[in-house]
Amino acid sequence: MAFGGDGTISTNDRDEQRKIIKYNHLVANCLIFHNVFSLSRILHDLQREGYPLEPWQVAMLSLYLTQHIHRFGRYDLDLEKRPPELVYDLWT
Repeated sequence: MAFGGDGTISTNDRDEQRKIIKYNHLVANCLIFHNVFSLSRILHDLQREGYPLEPWQVAMLSLYLTQHIHRFGRYDLDLEKRPPELVYDLWT
């Protein structure tokens, strides 16, 4: 989840960096709002259907669900792969 592109800040302009960060915060807040709305609707439906809801159970719910969002991207790491050897002698 990122505003514009893959979430990489590719500019050295400080104002542009701040704008991208603020927009990403806005997107995250929208996601939290969506989750609050969805969870509230589900809890109300459960109450209406007669399921008992204890306050401690509701308190255990998180409004910042992340199972369906990869906010910082997906990274496949091959820990067995070695980087190429560095060549220090540039004049050969």
